[in-house]
Amino acid sequence: LYRRPLGLPIPHTAITPEKKDRIADTMAGFLRDNFLTPTVVGRRMREMNLAKAAGEFLLQPRSEGPGRLRAGAAGLFADLLESLDPDRLGMQVRAGLARQVERIELSPLLGAALGVAIADGRHRPLIDSMVRWAGHSLEANEELVRTMIHARANALLRWTGLDERLANSVLDGLYRLLAEVLVDPQHPLRRKVEEGLAQLSHDLQHDPATRARVEGIKQEILANPAVTEWWMGVWEKMRQGLIDMARDPQGAFAGQLEGALAELGRALRDDPLLQWQVNRFARRTVVGIASRFGAQIVQLVSETVRRWDARTVTQRIEGAVGRDLQFIRINGTLVGGLVGLLIHTLSGWLWG
Repeated sequence: LYRRPLGLPIPHTAITPEKKDRIADTMAGFLRDNFLTPTVVGRRMREMNLAKAAGEFLLQPRSEGPGRLRAGAAGLFADLLESLDPDRLGMQVRAGLARQVERIELSPLLGAALGVAIADGRHRPLIDSMVRWAGHSLEANEELVRTMIHARANALLRWTGLDERLANSVLDGLYRLLAEVLVDPQHPLRRKVEEGLAQLSHDLQHDPATRARVEGIKQEILANPAVTEWWMGVWEKMRQGLIDMARDPQGAFAGQLEGALAELGRALRDDPLLQWQVNRFARRTVVGIASRFGAQIVQLVSETVRRWDARTVTQRIEGAVGRDLQFIRINGTLVGGLVGLLIHTLSGWLWG
């Protein structure tokens, strides 16, 4: 079966090394006809509930199931982040985000958001904050206001000291105005601000000139080198933080990942509709692979066996058969001996 006895060219010996190409084609055909046809794959996949099996695996005790899976996934994620060039990856992420932002026209979105905020009254705290900020700024710059009034007053006002009284009157009037705007929701100045915001919301959505200005500002910001430097700093902090979280077996990342895996496992185990969807997707995927790449897989098996030399084929088949090969040889010897003994006995009885 595997070699020629004593090296003699006896017919029908050394079948395996002599017929290795035919064996390769036969193995490939057997694999194609019995395993890689879409009908066979689909029938076998219908008999399996992969989703439920995956869910039960994810819900196994920590040391057996999701613990190892979590550790492996977290470690793989950390290794991936460390192996990639952080600068190049950061620039690619930024470029991807920039492309997405460029496709979005921000002006209508901003206008719609501002309109909704005005309709819901959420703009009022913003106006109050602006009024308070104006009051604090005025208080911090009182001397500057007084200096400006003194500088613009004529000599008579300065000689009579009326410039100081004028400065006090101006400051008091401004403080009083800001206080009235702050406490009176119906103050005319507040209403003017609200009308201006409503007009801005309308222009952002419907005025071509305003929309063009917003888009121009957006493009200038995206093209600014300072934005690139800022993003690279943010990205590096994010990347390092993700690596540290993934490397920490007891950290929040591990706990969140384990919780997510457990939740996914319960859903796969207990939800028949989800099982049906996952199993259908898996079946279609595997059937598609068998249909598209079955011939290539079979060809790979055939060409691989064909490339083996005769000794390699013999050694691998003998290794696969193992100890059974010795029993085959012994059985063949015993059967042959018994048959020979029977023939000898019959011949002696008939012609003796």
